[in-house]
Amino acid sequence: MRAIAIALSLMLAAAPAVAAPVWTGILGTSAAVGGYDSVSYFSGQPVEGSDKFVTLYKGATFKFANAQNLATFKANPDRYAPQYGGHCAWAAANNYRFAGDPKVWKIVGGKLYLNYNRDVQVKWEKDIPGLIAKGDRNWVTLGQ
Repeated sequence: MRAIAIALSLMLAAAPAVAAPVWTGILGTSAAVGGYDSVSYFSGQPVEGSDKFVTLYKGATFKFANAQNLATFKANPDRYAPQYGGHCAWAAANNYRFAGDPKVWKIVGGKLYLNYNRDVQVKWEKDIPGLIAKGDRNWVTLGQ
């Protein structure tokens, strides 16, 4: 029993170290941002990307609706990739890593943030600047 508890503790401690910095689904097989075109968020109308326009960034596949958005992303991926690797912004602020929902988003300071669901986003919106500052500090270790 003790050996099982030790093994479980080691696995849980190692989990953050092996998790990908960009959310690609529970099994790591989905496209980043749930397959949505991350550049399209900045027009205020997010759309799903196409398998015709893809690129790899930080080990994840990003899809785009058209060649122009793909080129825009490639020219400045840090500007268009979601913060915290597409993980939930509220969770990052609270030192956790949960999936971000590509349909629950907000552009703040020219950056794309996703949240787990609408209820979580409402909590996050109560102190966006403070929670972004916390998320940025926490992501230094969470994002490894």
